[in-house]
Amino acid sequence: MMKTIEKFTVTHRILHWVMAIAMPVLFITGFLRMYWMGKLAVSDALASQNIEVTKEQAKAVQKALREPMWQWHEVFANVMIIAFVIRIGYMLAKGIRFPSPFKKHQPLKERFQGFTYVFFYLFVFISAVTGISIEKDLFAAYHDQIEAVHKWGVYWFPIFIVLHIIGIVIAEHFNNKGISSKMIGGD
Repeated sequence: MMKTIEKFTVTHRILHWVMAIAMPVLFITGFLRMYWMGKLAVSDALASQNIEVTKEQAKAVQKALREPMWQWHEVFANVMIIAFVIRIGYMLAKGIRFPSPFKKHQPLKERFQGFTYVFFYLFVFISAVTGISIEKDLFAAYHDQIEAVHKWGVYWFPIFIVLHIIGIVIAEHFNNKGISSKMIGGD
């Protein structure tokens, strides 16, 4: 039986906020690598300044620019994965659940909340597995496909944040006033 969290324990809040900090760092570093600091962007920047370099020199510049930022991505990916695994274990051990989106006669709000959680955990799991596969060069024959799936995070992350904020606003204004302050400072 699924139940909604009524009390936010210290452990629950710490895990929530660790993940809430890690996710934007992962998003920003991934976004920068894909767009503003991507290979094409760096090459275009060099060309726009009439700087002629060989392909090898361009790759060296790209790597030098992206490497420190990418180290942050890897550190926060590890933090996110650890927090995610602990959170799942904690939820299973403590019986903390979210509304089941599959339960018959479930109110639309709770069904929507349940699906949001299901998709969040599913996408975090997929991002973690694909990220580990890329880092460890697992399934090398499928590297491009795995990397493409991993990059979906640039799209699902903002969608989740918008849905999360909408859910908070709805909860604060209707049936769960004070939920934000409980998540920050406890009950």
